[in-house]
Amino acid sequence: MLVPQTRDELYQLALGPVGGPIHEVAYDVTTDEGMRRIVEATVTRCRNGLAVNYPEDYMRRRDPDCMRIADDLPTDKPRYRDVFGEEFAPTKAATLDWLGEQDLVVVPFKAGGPTFGYPSVALVPVNAAFFAVALVDLQGWVTFDELGEFTPRSILYVAPPFRHTTFGGRQVVVHDRTPDLHEVFAYNLYPGPSAKKGVFSVLLDIGEQEGWITAHASSVRVTTPYDNETVIMHEGASGGGKSEMCQEFRRQDDGRILLGTNVVTKEPYVITLAESSALAPVTDDMTLCHKSLQDSDGRLVIADAEAGWFVRVDNLRSYGEDGNFERACIHPDKPLVFFNIQGVPDATALPWEHTLDSTGKPCPNPRVVIDRSMIRGVLSEPEHVDVRTFGVRMPACTRDKPSYGIMGVTHFVPPALAWVWRLIAPRGDKNPSIGESKSENKVIKHGGMVSEGVGSYWPFSTGTKVAAANLLLRQLVDASRTRYVLTPNQHIGAYQVGFAAEWITREYLARRGGGRMRRDQLTPARCSLFGYTLREMKVDGQLVRPTWLAPEMQSQVGVEAYDEGAGIIKAFFKSELEQYLTDELDPLGRAIIEIVLKDGSVEDYEALTPMHI
Repeated sequence: MLVPQTRDELYQLALGPVGGPIHEVAYDVTTDEGMRRIVEATVTRCRNGLAVNYPEDYMRRRDPDCMRIADDLPTDKPRYRDVFGEEFAPTKAATLDWLGEQDLVVVPFKAGGPTFGYPSVALVPVNAAFFAVALVDLQGWVTFDELGEFTPRSILYVAPPFRHTTFGGRQVVVHDRTPDLHEVFAYNLYPGPSAKKGVFSVLLDIGEQEGWITAHASSVRVTTPYDNETVIMHEGASGGGKSEMCQEFRRQDDGRILLGTNVVTKEPYVITLAESSALAPVTDDMTLCHKSLQDSDGRLVIADAEAGWFVRVDNLRSYGEDGNFERACIHPDKPLVFFNIQGVPDATALPWEHTLDSTGKPCPNPRVVIDRSMIRGVLSEPEHVDVRTFGVRMPACTRDKPSYGIMGVTHFVPPALAWVWRLIAPRGDKNPSIGESKSENKVIKHGGMVSEGVGSYWPFSTGTKVAAANLLLRQLVDASRTRYVLTPNQHIGAYQVGFAAEWITREYLARRGGGRMRRDQLTPARCSLFGYTLREMKVDGQLVRPTWLAPEMQSQVGVEAYDEGAGIIKAFFKSELEQYLTDELDPLGRAIIEIVLKDGSVEDYEALTPMHI
């Protein structure tokens, strides 16, 4: 059993017994066909880090149906016994016996980051030490001496061969909880469902017990050309624009900004913005809303739950698309860990050279684990949130092909509606989410929606939906001075916009001093689930087209197509919300859902939860 004293020592272990240049992570596995050697991953020694690749396409992304619950605590997730027809105890014992026979690397970490995290331990086979490097880079390096005497709040066990001997080649991550310990058994070597989202599950479990949330959100401090500062926290289902919230405007060669292109007429819509606001990222994906951070200010206080970020780089296709990030990857302060990136021994791993799947197409899930300190302008202190935006992928909507893609560029909503959108977290319009089920892919491909669930962190929660819904509702209502905004991406009516709507909303909110509005500047949206729309939107002296504020005014959309799309959204929301009407739901939550079910007005929602404007 090895306990590395430095990150460099752990990094050297990841290169294998001879130090590279290519190390195969392989296991002798007994199957129905007899004993065979299975290569789970290869680790290539590159100048700027480790390039980790998996022979199977399936192992290059997180399986969304890999979580199994082994205990008897409350949960809405599949229990191990119900899926496999037996208790977890025999497999758990076999796992611990197998680990006891292996050369192991043992690393401590703090689930939730170095400052606010909970002492934890990971046990990983030495030949898979790259997994341990990724884990401590995400959670922060710490030693047993620095932690002192402690009782682990969570333990992560990694046992790859069981994927073949017990689980038929599937990714499986088993959670075994007690009130004082959360054990995570990872039966695969892709870190997404365990070292990343598994730790997220631990934090959600702890937060549910203690009364706080780790939000699935990015956040950024926006500083206008006049030095006004606004902190925006952005949430949404996968593909909802969390990573993009911290990205700059994409400008054309002449410096103008393409906001969108009409899908019918092909007319481009461009604006000129001489100087855009400066961005300082605060969090990337796991946003800690710990109870110890909160004060009497009336705004939510957040901090990063991670020391490193698991950055997907599928949008980098060639040199020069994101110079600052590329520089950080190519010339890092310390060697990084790359996943699904082509690696040539002792050459530089390039973030735009993605591993090819068996189809010959680039893997859609290339990743880089990068220390947050390497991100340009990153902030490391807790921040008060001025605005919480929620992003929704919208399909094109036209008279000929009506759809639910009718959200205007910016909508202000009372906390009650903010809760409803987060309760459902709709996901749709060709979502790039990794590893969706076949049924979900079919629905989305044909213009439908599926729900990602409470706060969009529900896929990682081991608890119950209603408990999570109650906790989220109290958080939203208690932050009485935080403003809540909806913004679409991909389309606004007949305009293809990508993430430009999110970026122009960010710029507008910052220049409005954190989204401060007068009541007479807002008007109820035609669809009450969208709250209020703006009467006028001006950025740097330029008016955003009124048809972007109210898509029913677009000549290619019209009222009839808009109302048909509104009907789709209302029906979907009603079908998803009925499951929450249990005795355990907060009475305020029940009252809010009843407004949705009876097609209430925005004023009805605001009567329950006043809107800070």
